[in-house]
Amino acid sequence: MFSVEEGSSGGDAGSEMDDEITGDGSTTSLSRWVFDEKNDYDAIDDDDDYDEDDDGYDERQHGDVDSDEEDDNVEQRLIRTSPAVDSFDVDALEIPGAQKNDIEDSSIGRKLIIALQTLGVVFGDIGTSPLYTFSVMFNRSPINDKEDVIGALSLVIYTLILLPLVKYVFFVLWANDDGEGGTFALYSLICRNANVSLIPNQLPSDARISGFGLKVPSPELERSLIIKEKLEASMVLKKLLLILVLAGTAMVIADAVVTPAMSVMSAIGGLKVGVGAIEQDQVLVISVSFLVILFSVQKYGASKLGLALGPALLLWFFCLAGIGIYNLAKYDSSVFRAFNPAHIYFFFKRNSVNAWYALGGCVLCATGSEAMFADLSYFSVHSIQLTFTLLVLPCLLLGYLGQAAYLSENFSHAENAFFSSVPSFIFWPVFLISNIAALIASRAMTTATFTCIKQSIALGCFPRLKIIHTSKKFIGQIYIPVLNWFLLVVCLIVICSISNIFMIGNAYGIAELGIMMTTTILVTLIMLLIWQTNIIVVCLFAIVALGVELMFFSSVLSSVADGSWIILVFAAIMFFIMYVWNYGSKLKYETEVQKKLPMNLLRELGSNLGTIRAPGIGLLYNELAKGVPAIFGHFLTTLPAIHSMVIFVCIKYVPVPSVPQSERFLFRRVCPRSYHLFRCVARYGYKDVRKENHQAFEQILIESLEKFIRKEAQERSLESDGDHNTDSEDDTTLSRVLIAPNGSVYSLGVPLLAEHMEFNKRPSERRSSMDFGAGPSNETPALDAEQSLEKELSFIHKAKESGVVYLLGHGDIRATKDSWFLKKLVINYMYAFLRKNSRRGITNLSVPHSHLMQVGMTYMV
Repeated sequence: MFSVEEGSSGGDAGSEMDDEITGDGSTTSLSRWVFDEKNDYDAIDDDDDYDEDDDGYDERQHGDVDSDEEDDNVEQRLIRTSPAVDSFDVDALEIPGAQKNDIEDSSIGRKLIIALQTLGVVFGDIGTSPLYTFSVMFNRSPINDKEDVIGALSLVIYTLILLPLVKYVFFVLWANDDGEGGTFALYSLICRNANVSLIPNQLPSDARISGFGLKVPSPELERSLIIKEKLEASMVLKKLLLILVLAGTAMVIADAVVTPAMSVMSAIGGLKVGVGAIEQDQVLVISVSFLVILFSVQKYGASKLGLALGPALLLWFFCLAGIGIYNLAKYDSSVFRAFNPAHIYFFFKRNSVNAWYALGGCVLCATGSEAMFADLSYFSVHSIQLTFTLLVLPCLLLGYLGQAAYLSENFSHAENAFFSSVPSFIFWPVFLISNIAALIASRAMTTATFTCIKQSIALGCFPRLKIIHTSKKFIGQIYIPVLNWFLLVVCLIVICSISNIFMIGNAYGIAELGIMMTTTILVTLIMLLIWQTNIIVVCLFAIVALGVELMFFSSVLSSVADGSWIILVFAAIMFFIMYVWNYGSKLKYETEVQKKLPMNLLRELGSNLGTIRAPGIGLLYNELAKGVPAIFGHFLTTLPAIHSMVIFVCIKYVPVPSVPQSERFLFRRVCPRSYHLFRCVARYGYKDVRKENHQAFEQILIESLEKFIRKEAQERSLESDGDHNTDSEDDTTLSRVLIAPNGSVYSLGVPLLAEHMEFNKRPSERRSSMDFGAGPSNETPALDAEQSLEKELSFIHKAKESGVVYLLGHGDIRATKDSWFLKKLVINYMYAFLRKNSRRGITNLSVPHSHLMQVGMTYMV
């Protein structure tokens, strides 16, 4: 019986073999203009690729060798492509509409349902902030007179305007990565426009994935080029950027711990107002029960719970607005003076240090702002923008205005400002609704955390976990069981050790501000590097947003010794886990690149590879996107025989949300035909889903290989005809071809002036039109080529009938004896522990054990 270990996420090779379920793969059949690159193919190569000159077989003439060095200096011609709808075409061309967001094209009724779901998933966190904001603020800065209430209200109003509205709605939401939000979505966006990833598995062909959408910096804006060059040239800047992203992600996870604690305890705390005999210990017990229920229903997904809980949260926002209007009419409507920002200055002038402490409570009114961005994969930008601007923000402002009006005449009720301001005749209905809203709010950062962790796993920055997709319509809606129960345990520890809501509020502020500052820095970099925004706008955004956040952060840090330090410790632990995993994955990948087999060795072994070639297909999973992995040599020396056909399969994540099916696979022939060795790079975005059906994957892979071989033969035929056509053609001017679903072969090297007429011809017509003086002597080579093609396809079919075996290389790394002690500790113990306890590939493969074969190998680093 064999066990299986997944490969590193950076070039996640062997691991989960589930194919994607991103849709039916249908595409729009449209032509487009693209740049044609001479000598540039979507095949994969490396420095040691096989040179066939000695054997009379020139691999370059078949378009299967692609030098990474040549990619940077290719000659480009503008050409017109024919419809690229073949779902396994190896040319990474754009498929119009392939990644279209279904939400944007929804009907009016569908958009209303989505808006309702948006309330239930995205805005619960910020919607319940009135439960505790004023209570925490006035705990730090007691009310001395009515002007203190006006000043605090003015702080809250302009915090809501500057952070959630201006920063997130107007700026940050537009920095999404094809509809994907969160810290790692920002990082992947930067990685696509500057080579800053620390795991060196990038290929030039990755940039031709339609999802990349690169915007090359224009010559007029040298600033973008300078920033790009400095980022790519400096390893220090790359590491600092990664550290910033990991720190922000650690804060997201910490936020998912304190958000439920804060929301639920604040809502249950209303019992102390309605029932005087209730003590804090009883509130704590009830809160624990509610939290267990909350995390237990998380598995039902955002769509189901969002639609079910959306109406409840809508009712909650109407309650906030209604209670606010009631209190304004009954108590003091003069609180509208708080819209004058001068009252903020007066507030600080009167209270000085206490006003600065109150900032730590004021920032709680903006909690949940990051959830709007992190939960973007669940809904569209416009639905979130409209819902917040037209519904959420007005209701929040009315709620805070009403509380301020009540507190202006009831200073002593500041400890539980919200429930004290609720009219007695509707107290219990409001209490019930507030508790439902608190439960919804607790889910906001939990769902955002699931999304962020999935992104980090795909980009090689977090140990692999089981991910369940809860919606067939929206692939971004996920549930991670292990993380869900882990967050519950930590959340219970937090509320049991810090039962004081004011201390939890401080911890809450630390986590939120950590995420906000990370987002501000990354969006500023995107504005400079990608958007090429005017420098004045960039400076205003960075100075205002980062300046406000740093002021708030200085306030919450001043009270860290009160008990909120526990959240910093938790965030530090999560950061350390992610950094160790990324460091180990990077080291493992670099070592495997260094240890890859030289092509001369395969040449010396011959087509039998120095062993017996048994009938069948061997899928050797490895993490290398280029080169022959060293583990293959281990298979050759360990096994008594090797399969008649071997395909090196690399499951590779690229920094895009989704890779269309048509651009999924890249194939190349590793050696001459007699070796029957191929390499396949299966590319996935961090948002892509893969099925757990090995038979479907095998079928797709073999069909793709057959199409690649047919394409190779057709291309060779066209090039051969072209050689008879002209004597002046440069030998290095090779043609790329595209196969349409009807079998037509289109050359991608046709000049612009002849594109329409030539591309509408059939291959036979094109060959006859190119064959000026070719005589009957050309028929024999054509027949030989056709026979050779059929013979190879027949060989593949026979190998498939003999069976497919999965050859899984279990590669470990160990620090050498002369390594530093810290490196030994990290690699030999910490990283090894994480690999041992992370999700293994065998869990995702529905492959019978008789079809699995594994060889272990340890690299000394």
